[in-house]
Amino acid sequence: MNQSTTIAPASGKLGVLMPGMGAVATTVIAGVEAVKAGIGAPIGSLTQMGTIRLGKRTDGRSPLIKDFVPLAGLDDLVFGGWDVFPDDAYDSAIHAGVLPKDQLDQIKDKLQTVKPMPAVFDRNYVKRLEGSNVKSMKSKWDAVLEVRDDIKRFKADNGCERLVMIWCGSTEIYMAPHEVHNTIESLEKAIKENHQAIPPSMIYAYAALQEGVPFLNGAPNLTVDVPAMVELAKQQGVCLGGKDFKTGQTLMKTLLAPGLKARMLGVRGWFSTNILGNRDGEVLDDPESFKTKEVSKLDVLEYILQPELYPELYGDIYHKVRINYYPPRGDEKEGWDNIDIFGWLGMPMQIKIDFLCRDSILAAPLVLDLVLFTDLAQRSGMSGIQEWLSFYFKSPMTSPELYPEHDLFIQLMKLKNTLRFLQGEDLITHLGQEYYD
Repeated sequence: MNQSTTIAPASGKLGVLMPGMGAVATTVIAGVEAVKAGIGAPIGSLTQMGTIRLGKRTDGRSPLIKDFVPLAGLDDLVFGGWDVFPDDAYDSAIHAGVLPKDQLDQIKDKLQTVKPMPAVFDRNYVKRLEGSNVKSMKSKWDAVLEVRDDIKRFKADNGCERLVMIWCGSTEIYMAPHEVHNTIESLEKAIKENHQAIPPSMIYAYAALQEGVPFLNGAPNLTVDVPAMVELAKQQGVCLGGKDFKTGQTLMKTLLAPGLKARMLGVRGWFSTNILGNRDGEVLDDPESFKTKEVSKLDVLEYILQPELYPELYGDIYHKVRINYYPPRGDEKEGWDNIDIFGWLGMPMQIKIDFLCRDSILAAPLVLDLVLFTDLAQRSGMSGIQEWLSFYFKSPMTSPELYPEHDLFIQLMKLKNTLRFLQGEDLITHLGQEYYD
């Protein structure tokens, strides 16, 4: 057994700040309140329902993760955030249409207490969205100062000991890394000069890090995936994670692609298309926002299948992704995949997937887990990129010299081994030879 890491206790309240309090955020809030009220179960949440094996298979030690590591309890969570619409969490959840009204009505009083602060918003970065609950900021630097004040006020007003910020807002237009993102100094100068390479998500992230608050990016936006933000996080001793919640179609890819690769089955083409009608779909109807999402989704297969190592099997894949806004579906997304594969002697086969999912239902447990695990990491003295949380992201952040690991099963092994390491337990290699020696 290894020496355990010193972890500060999860004492007091943990504030969860969410830029963007639409379908995903309100589904998280309502879900936590429903679980606390005993009218729902936290299905999909590893922190609440998952177990972890300790020691040998024959030892019979498989406690719940929440009993193994000192996570914050659901009763200690306090929710808040920002949104361009002034609706409280109840009205926003009703508008989103993800959860049934009769279920929301049972926790209505709790949801109505969660009201969004005015948002930092610039329509140049999210073109299909417009709302009245926005800050009348004179400059981007003023916006940073206002968000920092919001963070301090929320923490004091709610008696929170600790905070985590997680982006649940819209996908911004595609942005390539710019030289102003390279250092803390150049980033701060760019903010003060209202540089176009500083979108609203970066304003939230910079403000959070300066306040010592961990930041998680649930969208494919650039945001903290730049050297300056990583440097600032390390300087402040704060955790980072991202980007883009791994929900619908990409979840299917990270389940299926590792299986095809494990069996050395070739892939000629993978065509993916989606229809969805929620606010996210409306935003992604803008080509510039879609490009941000597309880049996040297209990288997955390349990194899993490693065509540079297996050119005969994966060196010539045609990979196409489409997202179409279709209002009648609301949050009930449908994803179709057509996969052309080949096997022994090059003989062709096909796989077809029709995944009728609910984006926010899949995203909500990810948000909860990320908040609780990141708070754990922060109390454990960890900082910078939390690659062990790649399990939850479509496009995981890594150190510049590393490629991101997309295989869901490798990601899960990494996550659980990190928890074992923190608690001084032996890492599980799955070698199994010790049973036969």
